[in-house]
Amino acid sequence: MKHVPIALAVAVLLAAGNASAALDTAAAEAMMKKDGCAACHAVDKKLVGPAYVEVAAKYKGDKDAVAKLTKKVKEGGSGVWGQIPMPPNVAIPTADITELVTWILTLKK
Repeated sequence: MKHVPIALAVAVLLAAGNASAALDTAAAEAMMKKDGCAACHAVDKKLVGPAYVEVAAKYKGDKDAVAKLTKKVKEGGSGVWGQIPMPPNVAIPTADITELVTWILTLKK
């Protein structure tokens, strides 16, 4: 019986954390434009970089995807999606990157 209040408290905290981190499509698209992501990426088609639905499909089921992709966006890199490098995005707050990456990983083709 003692475990029920603890389990309930954990569930409430997890739900609250997920709700506050969740972007809706309009907010995500505004963030993409504000931070410059939309210059190279689109939700459903390849531009310079991959479509976000393709990123979501590639990392589906990867429990470390948010951390990996947040680091990749922050530091930049190349070779995963072709030879065109992704420049680092050091001026964008890590929390914003994590929020956008989390939203991207919810997308479906």
